[in-house]
Amino acid sequence: MKKNNELEFSALIEGNQGIIHKVCRLYTNNDEDSQDLFQEIVLQLWKSYKTFKGNSKFTTWMYRVALNTAITLFRKSSRKIETQEIDHSLYKISDDNDFSIKQEQINFLYESIKKLSEIERAIILLYLEDLPYKEISETLGITEVNARVKINRIKVKLKDIMSKNE
Repeated sequence: MKKNNELEFSALIEGNQGIIHKVCRLYTNNDEDSQDLFQEIVLQLWKSYKTFKGNSKFTTWMYRVALNTAITLFRKSSRKIETQEIDHSLYKISDDNDFSIKQEQINFLYESIKKLSEIERAIILLYLEDLPYKEISETLGITEVNARVKINRIKVKLKDIMSKNE
């Protein structure tokens, strides 16, 4: 008896699967979701097949089960929080690649600074340490105005050295 039910059910589903496809198309946005819904509807039809009494046409009953299943799943899915992948370039999240790029830039800067004279190296080192001009001038024994002028000249020189070595 059970084997007959399975064969009868399979034949009915195969003959009327267009109904399920129509419902799936209405309640899903992509093929993957459509296939999942199709399987869920067939499962629900099979579970409730033994309760089908024949009071209405099979297709009417099939529509009712398919729509109820789709609506139930649609309601459940609309409660889910929608997520999106994060584009890491929009956020300053460092990774090993960022670190290696920064390290390369630091090494390039140091190699360029090494091409300056000893006093220029000292001045730019203090400047890169964010020391105020007054402190730079006191440390090196020069006037504050002289420190400002030298720093501006060193920046130009360093920029020139770096552009030649790129």
